[in-house]
Amino acid sequence: MSQTTGARVLVVDDEPAIQRAVRTILGGYGFRVESAETGREALEVQTAYHPDVIILDLGLPDMDGLDVIRALRDRGSTPIVVLSVRGAERDKVAALDLGADDYLTKPFGVEELLARVRVALRHAAKPASGSAAVFQTGDLVVDLERRRVFVRGTEIHLSPTEYELLKVLAAHPNKLLTDQMLLRQVWGPSYGDEGHYLHVYVARLRKKLEADPQNPRYIVTEPGVGYRLLAAED
Repeated sequence: MSQTTGARVLVVDDEPAIQRAVRTILGGYGFRVESAETGREALEVQTAYHPDVIILDLGLPDMDGLDVIRALRDRGSTPIVVLSVRGAERDKVAALDLGADDYLTKPFGVEELLARVRVALRHAAKPASGSAAVFQTGDLVVDLERRRVFVRGTEIHLSPTEYELLKVLAAHPNKLLTDQMLLRQVWGPSYGDEGHYLHVYVARLRKKLEADPQNPRYIVTEPGVGYRLLAAED
């Protein structure tokens, strides 16, 4: 039975049959799926697509999957579910030690794959503080598990980058995040000085989320430092 989640999944595997199978399985449950056949392509797609979870094969034609995990972890904490024919304990331990969230061996069962992806999404949706997967303050609701945003009960469409920026802010309510921190978490580790990117996207978010973008209630500026998402204290 199909159910809509809206979550974005990046499948990294050089076997077309595996890509088709995973795309069909996840697509039937409402996931939006992109794919990559090589490690380098995976890193490029990750930067542009901002997936919510990555399904990664370790046997890629250009890079070892363990090196891809290292590179992805340098960029952030997007959940990684390894899907590989390598079933040896040392491979599992190495992948998990490098930052993979789960490990599934081929051949795999449909229900098990879905369960692993859902668990990874639930963990990712909960900020380190342990708060709920649905962030709410005032009239703003961010469903971090289903990637949906509502203002005064109306769903708001955000671009992938706009959503990623809001997600990072919502994961750290009331905390000051510097321009550099936001740039690196949203755009990647090679960014840090491109403050104009950040300012443009903050302005776009305010237009969509704030009743008065010139006097924001949610996303406030700390002049010369960064931004803060204001939330009611429990």
